[in-house]
Amino acid sequence: MKNVLISGASIGGPALAYWLRHHGFSVTVVERHRGMRPGGQAIDVRGPALEVVERMGLGDQLRSSSTNMRGMNVVDADGNELFRSTTHTLSGGDLASPDVELLRDDLARMLFDAVDGVEYLFDDTITSIDGTRVTFEKAAPRDFDVVVGADGLHSNVRRLVFGPEADFITHLGMNLAVFTAPNFLGLDHWQTFQQGEVVGGGIMSARSNAECRVYMGFYGEVDFDHRDVDAQRRLLAEKFEGAGWAWPTALKHMWEAPDFHFDSMSQIRMDSWSRGNVVLLGDAGYCGSPLSGQGTSMALVGAYVLAGELAKDPVNAFQRYEEVLRPYVLANQEIALRNQANGGAPTDDFAEVVNSLSLPGY
Repeated sequence: MKNVLISGASIGGPALAYWLRHHGFSVTVVERHRGMRPGGQAIDVRGPALEVVERMGLGDQLRSSSTNMRGMNVVDADGNELFRSTTHTLSGGDLASPDVELLRDDLARMLFDAVDGVEYLFDDTITSIDGTRVTFEKAAPRDFDVVVGADGLHSNVRRLVFGPEADFITHLGMNLAVFTAPNFLGLDHWQTFQQGEVVGGGIMSARSNAECRVYMGFYGEVDFDHRDVDAQRRLLAEKFEGAGWAWPTALKHMWEAPDFHFDSMSQIRMDSWSRGNVVLLGDAGYCGSPLSGQGTSMALVGAYVLAGELAKDPVNAFQRYEEVLRPYVLANQEIALRNQANGGAPTDDFAEVVNSLSLPGY
């Protein structure tokens, strides 16, 4: 069991590729996008995930890529300040904690660059999995001992092997778009949020204030094609019509943003993350939603544990992967549900849940 195919090249996929190569596996990664995907929200690396990154020798690089937020404020639809803090932010939490907040694409590139000897099949996707035999949209069919779905909330691997998405997804009643724009508010390592009854979001400076990341969201469930970006932009523009504050300017930049991303805030819950020689990692198997603040950490820890168990005992690896990880995953998914009920504010035991897993040694 030394030949592994990973579907997805965001966070979990490249992290798993690193640890599999560390243990001597042959690794191929297939990614639908034509290269590493740009953009994405600011993400957080916390608790045991920080230790995973340290064990990869990337701790200093991770910290040097931090968003270095100084604080945040909340304004009303007219721009009047309602609240200000220099001790915590909505995106990253307690500024005095050891947690590291950085941009998703910065972490993805860091992980991609950290390992040699991995074959990447960009601009391609899996079309069928039959035992060890895998067929692709473009590449020739090949055999793999293990196939890993690390391909996100709308996992293609999960659909092919486990069944339709509707069997596993739970919508949390919110939707979120994120994209890059010029720093049109002149923010200095700062983030500003504005929340209405139905729509709201925030804007934070990024890349040493050279640009910003815009977050725009709304409540309610909507039907949309997660691959039809133009339709998603139109939907967002419709929802934010007349919303006030800086949203008209943000919408103008939205139409030009090359990294626009929109999706529902949802969770994936499954009784098992594996079937046969196929296993799921990160959002594909146990998405916590952005409300958990732990999606990246769960993917990093999951990659480390899965690779370690495959190296230690291939026959029982998937079972052990779930035994080690599932309590940690369920606790973090529950945090998202409580954050949702609490209007997005962290629960009192957030730090306890974040650090609830002792990282195994492999």
